[in-house]
Amino acid sequence: MDKFMQIAIREARNGINHGHGGPFGTVIVKDGEIVGRGHNRVLKNNDATCHGEIAAIRAAGKRLGTYDLSGCVLYTTGEPCHMCLCACMWANISKIYYGCTIADNDRIGFRDDKFDKIFGGREKLPGFMEELDRAECIKLFDDYMAMSHESY
Repeated sequence: MDKFMQIAIREARNGINHGHGGPFGTVIVKDGEIVGRGHNRVLKNNDATCHGEIAAIRAAGKRLGTYDLSGCVLYTTGEPCHMCLCACMWANISKIYYGCTIADNDRIGFRDDKFDKIFGGREKLPGFMEELDRAECIKLFDDYMAMSHESY
């Protein structure tokens, strides 16, 4: 298992164990070093935009002192929704590795598939996103579904 995806999974577990939101954890890496991390805090912050990727982008920008995250790689437990995908592109993230797919996100009650059907376009980004360690991320999603949590 990839060490950065392991950290993203731990980040997600921290969030779900504290009731912050869904099982989405993210780390951003530059030159082999973590420069940002975040997990879904939609429920904790009452903020529909506080997804793991967005939190990690904000943290990386603050740490690096720039909005331009060129050369950074993002690892996240679930394939990014369109909001997060566009945020990654605005931030100039070089590559995205994700665990679970949009269909997996839908399976646990998230509406990513709905928006994917409306906006589409992922096929126009060859090589930008790559699935990684899906089995471990599916376990995270299954654990999330087995625990008491607020659906949103």
